[in-house]
Amino acid sequence: MPADVPTILATSGGIGAGRRTRFAFTAMTDFAVELSGVSGRAPRICLLATAMGDDKAVLHYLTEAAQLRGFVASHVALFPMPTVDDITAHLLEHDVVWVFGGSVAGLLAMWRLHGVDEALRVAWRAGVVLTGVSAGSICWHAGGTTDSFGPELRPVTNGLGFLPYANGVHYDSEEQRRPFLHELVGSGVLPSAYATDDGAGLLYRGTEFVEAVAENDTAGAYFVERAGTGAMETVLDVRRLR
Repeated sequence: MPADVPTILATSGGIGAGRRTRFAFTAMTDFAVELSGVSGRAPRICLLATAMGDDKAVLHYLTEAAQLRGFVASHVALFPMPTVDDITAHLLEHDVVWVFGGSVAGLLAMWRLHGVDEALRVAWRAGVVLTGVSAGSICWHAGGTTDSFGPELRPVTNGLGFLPYANGVHYDSEEQRRPFLHELVGSGVLPSAYATDDGAGLLYRGTEFVEAVAENDTAGAYFVERAGTGAMETVLDVRRLR
């Protein structure tokens, strides 16, 4: 059962270290599944690790984590060739598409090369919930800040643009993130932006921001807009998932 409107949950969370496994999905990903409206069967989740070069070990660990959480998991890999004939049809068979972090610049380039961008747009409009962490959050937006090119952050301005805002991730854990997002928004390089501390997420229905949520007691979320020659940041209300 698809979500009743196009839904994106863009996060700096949803996954952590497992107790007996490399990764474990967390409350934020459970919330994404809940948003899909699935009931009466195991949720179907499609894992995309393009931002990590479709590393087979990463895909194994993500699949292991999904199965441990009670999800039916699949993945689409693009290296050395796409693993499915019809990416759009494959995505439409799932309740949630979950995108891992890594190189958002590389992710966007490979998705466009293979038509994954348009496949995701079709799935989103059909009610498949789109979610993910870090690069898997920035990608849905107009752009954001990225370390895809090296330790010094650079802007990414060619996001998928499903959402008309920029996006900041890891806002509290990586010291360059906040001031650089302010600089980019204030100078007009990026549009107004929503940002998340680690453990927080942003829920969008259609292209409208609905609420900020968090899977811990401290993570915040923020809205950054241009003000004069600089930027103004507003702290958002955050609903705690646990």
